[in-house]
Amino acid sequence: MPEGDTVWQAAARLRTALAGKALTVSDFRVPRYATVDLTPGPVEEVLSRGKHLLIRIGDAAVHTHLKMEGAWHVYPAGTRWRRPGWQARVLLGTDDFLAVGFQLGIVEVVPRADEAGVVGHLGPDLLGPDWDAGRAAANLAADPGRPIGLALLDQRAMAGVGNVYRNELCFLRGVHPATPVAAAGELLDWAELAHRLLVANRDRTVRVTTGDRRRGRTTWVYGRAGRQCLRCGTLVESGPLGDDAAPERQIFWCASCQPART
Repeated sequence: MPEGDTVWQAAARLRTALAGKALTVSDFRVPRYATVDLTPGPVEEVLSRGKHLLIRIGDAAVHTHLKMEGAWHVYPAGTRWRRPGWQARVLLGTDDFLAVGFQLGIVEVVPRADEAGVVGHLGPDLLGPDWDAGRAAANLAADPGRPIGLALLDQRAMAGVGNVYRNELCFLRGVHPATPVAAAGELLDWAELAHRLLVANRDRTVRVTTGDRRRGRTTWVYGRAGRQCLRCGTLVESGPLGDDAAPERQIFWCASCQPART
């Protein structure tokens, strides 16, 4: 699942290639929208909303979500793609560039007046103009018995945290991901730290939460199961965490730096 900074970067690339330009290619390889033709546009705006992406074209908005496998690529017109054509779900092109959405988990074309129906449920966007740490903290606090590691992934609380940031935030706050929200400490501090991490990484090609860009040292615990904690040397552990509202996903923690709390 992508993080909010990944989608923010995708929106920036698409904005550079498409915004303000007339469309010469509009090809939706999704049965429901196979007959939709948005040419000549123009493309008015491209923006990210948490992990969601909106491309505004006339009175319509193309809403996409990368889910686990998706990606947006931008190519100079006429150049070879880096992924196979059968994975393409959306093609939007101008005289100069072609944007291709590969294996997108969600593809919708909605009236712009109805955008709230696809992104209105989201909490404050960590990389958006609506960011509000106080509101995000209040949203996190709404279910005090829920594990903080699940609350952080709830996009209704704040939009943009994925599994990497969930695990790194818990490490940096010294809290085991299964700790109930009520025992996780000051929630405003969690929200503000999440914002700082995503802002710091939104322009980076490699995500770094440790301050160390060397290979294998860019994250504190995420993806480091069985390896030494970069802070104390204890072996990093991993296991599943989920509940009725969220599917199980892998968490990573250092038992010394992140003692479990109840």
